[in-house]
Amino acid sequence: MTTLTDLSIKEEVAAGAEEVIALRRYFHQHPEPSLKEYETIKRIKEELTKLDIPYEAVGETGAIGTIQGQKGPGRTILLRADIDALELDDAKEVAYKSKTPGLHHACGHDGHTSALLGAAKILKAHEDKFAGTIKLAFQQAEEIGAGARQFVEGGFVEDVDEVFGLHLDSSVPVGKIVSTPGATNASCDIFKIKVHGKSAHAARPDQGVDALLAAAAITVELQSIVGREVSPLDNVVVAVGVLNAGTRYNIVANQAALEGTVRTFSHETRAFVLEAVQRIARDIAQSHRCTIEFENYDAAAPLINDQEPAQRAAALAADIVGEENVITDLPKSLGADDFAGFLAEAPGVYARVGTRNLEDEETWYGHHHENFDIDERGLAYATEIHVRYALDFLNQ
Repeated sequence: MTTLTDLSIKEEVAAGAEEVIALRRYFHQHPEPSLKEYETIKRIKEELTKLDIPYEAVGETGAIGTIQGQKGPGRTILLRADIDALELDDAKEVAYKSKTPGLHHACGHDGHTSALLGAAKILKAHEDKFAGTIKLAFQQAEEIGAGARQFVEGGFVEDVDEVFGLHLDSSVPVGKIVSTPGATNASCDIFKIKVHGKSAHAARPDQGVDALLAAAAITVELQSIVGREVSPLDNVVVAVGVLNAGTRYNIVANQAALEGTVRTFSHETRAFVLEAVQRIARDIAQSHRCTIEFENYDAAAPLINDQEPAQRAAALAADIVGEENVITDLPKSLGADDFAGFLAEAPGVYARVGTRNLEDEETWYGHHHENFDIDERGLAYATEIHVRYALDFLNQ
């Protein structure tokens, strides 16, 4: 499907596999949290410089490299890897264990970064064989939904014709690749509701306005959105995880605060549910003679793979691992990923690459677990599909 043969790509991926693994282990030992990935991006820039790939800074801790095809102008594709780690101890006893207590690459972003760097090396070596432009987005702050927007708002996606990204997946056996069309990951909104009442002695509640009671009523009534306002065929979560109120057992609370999340799989449902949360909170508070302040943090839109790119990724994956090892119907996840921000700007697909070794239970832990680890053979598949997807798109 490209001017490079399938065999030559596979051979080059295999030749660079140990280097990619070494990079992954370096990043695993040196994790950094969202928006503080200073040493991580420094090392990425060093690797891009070695490859003679020019780059621009994106925010303080992101970067975007550019490989320009030498066969002339053409289309532009963006390949993305997220680079941040999690505030979590690394409980594994391995040679590449995190050297920073309380920080751990427990979601595979170290693998995403190293695989894209491995792909960049191959693509740069063959820039004379394709037309167009490949952008390499090393994105900060995925875990808090603050990174993709820096690329979008900075204008780095404006001239992009298609986007491609992937996530390593410990629930999928190594040797399998996932490319599912349609919605695959939910949106993530984090709302906060402050309820304002009036203090009084608990023995004279009639003289106060109980913010705690109003907040409790809001918490209960928000559940009616899923139960009565959204189609039962639509997957929606409205959850309140924090409720704080009051200062003392015998004082009517004059303040209360709720924090929760909304998860949906369509832009339309998302907008409807967020409006419903604010409407219900306002009206319930008013019925209790309280007022509210409502704010929402847009962490991620629903991640919706476009049909044609997903089908193309599946076909390319079949060339890599065999058609029988390509999954095109993985169940949707209510977990979010801000790659959705790139997909909102350009068509594309977010694939998944299996890293579970069926014979090694150490690779079975879920993402965000203190024992999370991967079967590093999955890195070669991740590297290869980056290369193949980019070349296939540009050479169409």
